Amino acid sequence: MTDLGFVVPKGATDCHMHIFGNMAAYPPAAWRAYDPTPATLPVYNAEAARMGFSRVVFVQPSAYGTDNTCMKDALKARGATSRGIAVIDAATKDTELKALAKLGVRGVRLNLVSNGIPDVGAAVAQLQETAARVGKLGWHIQIFALPSLLAGLAPAIADLGVDIVIDHMGAGDGKLAASRPGFDDVLALLRAGKAWVKVSGANRVSRAGGTFEDAVPVIRALVEANPERAVWGTDWPHIGPHKAGAPEKVVYMGHDNRALLRLLGQAVSDPAVIRQVLVDNPAKLYGF
Repeated sequence: MTDLGFVVPKGATDCHMHIFGNMAAYPPAAWRAYDPTPATLPVYNAEAARMGFSRVVFVQPSAYGTDNTCMKDALKARGATSRGIAVIDAATKDTELKALAKLGVRGVRLNLVSNGIPDVGAAVAQLQETAARVGKLGWHIQIFALPSLLAGLAPAIADLGVDIVIDHMGAGDGKLAASRPGFDDVLALLRAGKAWVKVSGANRVSRAGGTFEDAVPVIRALVEANPERAVWGTDWPHIGPHKAGAPEKVVYMGHDNRALLRLLGQAVSDPAVIRQVLVDNPAKLYGF
């Protein structure tokens, strides 16, 4: 046994992290919520080795908008042990989508938090338009949204016809109530097999700080809702608070990824389910 309380299984996958390069080589989008600073692949690879993770999913960060170049270069460098989640818009050509697929991209992300929160109608339209484009590629849609918006999106998600992956535990908090809109909707979607969830971002969920242990009941509830539909990620390099349209130099939070992973072991006692979350589910979702 390790300091985690469990042994990291072979083939464990970090399903959510971001790569940032030098701003001169990888300029950020004009509309953004923060100015990125380098968080490079060699630095990440060393951290992944410390974690015992051999596979990774690069998630396009909002600061780069639809310019996926930095992520594409990371995919080329890592090769078969990596997959990607891109950001696209109406101007993204089908030829570019096919090129992304060849590099290992398996989905697109809709960030409905960092660059402003749309109303439900606009978000549903964006979801449906995106599904029409990526469904034929066999890709999924990853959604970062607050609980209030997820509650409104739930009916559309259930009827969408493509896999949906919900970021950061639905962006809720550790104060679990008997009934909570948004979180209850995510649980219902999971139980029905209509969505996946990333049990990442315990530091985002926690309201207690410190070791973030108030996130443990949230992780437990989500995994128990459907153990076959949960995956885990570091969220490295832990982007700090930011505000859409008023970018300042990003602050990377110094969270210990092994401490965050330990919370998964506290929430899930069965080694077989931990393996499912870290190895089997990512292999199915991302095609490893």
